[in-house]
Parts: sequence; structure tokens; C-alpha cells
Amino acid sequence: MSRVRSSIYDVLRGSFLTDESAFKNWRILVFIVALLLIMISSAHSADAKVVKIAELNREKRRLRAENVDTSTILMRMKLESSIRKKVKGKKLKPAKTPPKKIKVTLKKE
Repeated sequence: MSRVRSSIYDVLRGSFLTDESAFKNWRILVFIVALLLIMISSAHSADAKVVKIAELNREKRRLRAENVDTSTILMRMKLESSIRKKVKGKKLKPAKTPPKKIKVTLKKE
């Protein structure tokens, strides 16, 4: 039991970093720390991408709603009844005869 206690005490005190096999321990610790830094960096990068995707989705929904509103306004403006109301003050009326197509032909010399 005292051997277990002494080994735990050695680990807590950090003597495993200063004994004769410390070089092996340092290599492993540096490797683990490097892996941890890479993992933390990739996690932050993934979080930033998730936030950017959420912002772009919000912007897409806003633009889609704006597009629907604008197209609705345009459709109302193109209605014949709204056009008649706008030109009523200018004393314009719908034509009695339908328009005719004019064909232009060029003679080549």
C-alpha cells in the first residue's frame, strides 16, 4: 500500500519529469500537448463555421421574405384596375380596337 501511495505522491510532486527516464516522458507530454492544441483549434474553427452558417441562413430568410414582398407589390402594380386608377386623372381610357402588328421589311440592293 505504501508503494502505491509513494507513486501517487511522486506523480503529484512531478518527480516523473525529473528522474532518469524523463526524456521519454517529456516527449510524450509534448506530443499530447500538441494534439490537444490541434484539437482545440479545430473545435474553435468548427464553431466559427457553425455561427457563420447560422448568420447566412438568417440573411437568406430575410432576403427571401423581401423578395416575396417586392413581387407581391409588383403584381399589384401591374393589375389593370390599379393602372386604370393611376391614369384616370390624365383622362386616358382603354382602346376600343386591339393593337396591330407592324412589320418592317428591308429590301437589300
